[in-house]
Amino acid sequence: MSVPSSSTTLWLPEGLQNQLEGLVLEVLQVQPTDVVAFAAQHFQTLLEQREGNSGDPGACGAHLED
Repeated sequence: MSVPSSSTTLWLPEGLQNQLEGLVLEVLQVQPTDVVAFAAQHFQTLLEQREGNSGDPGACGAHLED
């Protein structure tokens, strides 16, 4: 997915859309009062899962973005 910005075209990194959609779904389900802290914890958990050899959750759905 590209995003036009004046004379340059910006490209979303692989997996970003999937990661943001996952975060949004979690926020809508949990309805946290502090969205920034919730997002930080959400991504920290994903990092810990990735480092624990559980695989990269972003990579799993990245192919769906095409």
